[in-house]
Amino acid sequence: MSRIGKSPIKLVSGVTVSVAPTSNELTVKGPKGELKRIIDRDIKIEVKDDVLTVVRPTDQIRHRALHGLYRALVANMVTGVTDGFKKQLELVGVGYKATNAGQLLDLSLGYSHNIVIEIPKELKVATLTEKGANPKIMLEGIDNQLLGQVAAKIRSLRKPEPYKGKGVRYSDEVVRKKAGKSAGK
Repeated sequence: MSRIGKSPIKLVSGVTVSVAPTSNELTVKGPKGELKRIIDRDIKIEVKDDVLTVVRPTDQIRHRALHGLYRALVANMVTGVTDGFKKQLELVGVGYKATNAGQLLDLSLGYSHNIVIEIPKELKVATLTEKGANPKIMLEGIDNQLLGQVAAKIRSLRKPEPYKGKGVRYSDEVVRKKAGKSAGK
């Protein structure tokens, strides 16, 4: 058995889980919203006494692979509708700026032009610029996959470089720095 797949998911009060029998679509509703995901037809979801378990039919390699995957995806859905997810990015570099107007994020990352990104409506975005500190971008939402994808897209616009550490990084990310060229003799 998969160690991840066999561990049960505790459902908090206020969270309802339902599976459509024909399309095998899982719906998780909670205080923060509702998430839907289509589950593989072989994997079964069982709910008993506020405990959700993911069950696989056989020990085939394919079923073993999907077992832990769907358990983790469902656990993230339950966490999302109860607590939500947050990511914080930091802009390190002289003249790097971030501002937002609603769902539009305007980034100045040292290029000849500003970069404007439209953040999906499922996510909340906020920017913070304090004097003497690096500008920060806060992303918040219930869908962990969408949140991670948008954060990775923003980071990919100017990845942290290894010599000075300039670029867009996650606030908890540690950038390993390289030594530059050594001076002459």
